[in-house]
Amino acid sequence: MEIKPSTKKLLQQLEEKFGAIDQDLDTHLEGLLYSEPITYWDYIKTDALLSIQIQRTQIPDEMVFIMYHQINELLFKMILWEIEQVAKSEKITASFFSQKLMRISRYFDMLSSSFTIMRDGMEVEQYMKFRMTLTPASGFQSAQYRKIEFASTDLINLIDARFRDTIDRNTSYEHALDHLYWQAAGKDYATGKKSYLLTAFEERYRAEFVDFTQEYNTKNLYARFKELPAQVKEDPKLIEAMRHYDHTVNITWVMAHYNAAKYYIEGAKTQSGEEIEATGGSDWTKYMHPKYQRRIFFPEVWTKDEIKNWGTNL
Repeated sequence: MEIKPSTKKLLQQLEEKFGAIDQDLDTHLEGLLYSEPITYWDYIKTDALLSIQIQRTQIPDEMVFIMYHQINELLFKMILWEIEQVAKSEKITASFFSQKLMRISRYFDMLSSSFTIMRDGMEVEQYMKFRMTLTPASGFQSAQYRKIEFASTDLINLIDARFRDTIDRNTSYEHALDHLYWQAAGKDYATGKKSYLLTAFEERYRAEFVDFTQEYNTKNLYARFKELPAQVKEDPKLIEAMRHYDHTVNITWVMAHYNAAKYYIEGAKTQSGEEIEATGGSDWTKYMHPKYQRRIFFPEVWTKDEIKNWGTNL
């Protein structure tokens, strides 16, 4: 058999590749004789993926609820994957930074618009039945979403607005984590007592969060932006991308989530005539609505008036 020039070139490249790690090319080529062709279902692990939707009840719309949140977590993983590339990049250009931010924003655009799928895909009556089996779990306990926040901005910008003046870079990570804005969902600051929702979440992820915040302390998206040369920081497309990402995550996505929760909780209240809590018992209005905490990832790209009125004109 005649070996084509293109095949010879590929063999040479493979020889160089495996030689660089002290591997014998012939061994790897022989392995190809016995390997099976790849299929879509094997590559995507379709069977495994479709086997993890386990209902706790026989109520049909619970399946919608499970799959919707699993899709969210997959998108969160995609977002963290993009952020990590910025964090680890040795040399960041305005074009590279803008491209990554817009990718992330598109994922959040999907997340924001997807709430209508859940809202129109679950009957309030069905939700009110299966939600009782979810207590005390809550979407509040998404560790990946918290990591997205940690990887997007300096920790001080995630501190509860009431305590930001008392915390700086010399504050321990443990103390800072105790004063994050979302602690308001499950902590009585007068007594220091935490709800089970919060204690269970922290028992599972606190150590991991401390390590993660330390890792991203100097390489989160905002930190990487601030270290750029002035001419790069002033690039109009980069500024636009940063503003879009900040607004999408901290206003558009949050309010879509807020309104979806409000729709089900208020709808359930109308049916029962009683006040309805979130499944984990969280005080969700105080920590979710942008106007209470004014969470802003990139303060440098907003005016003072925009920051002052953050989330108020909704």
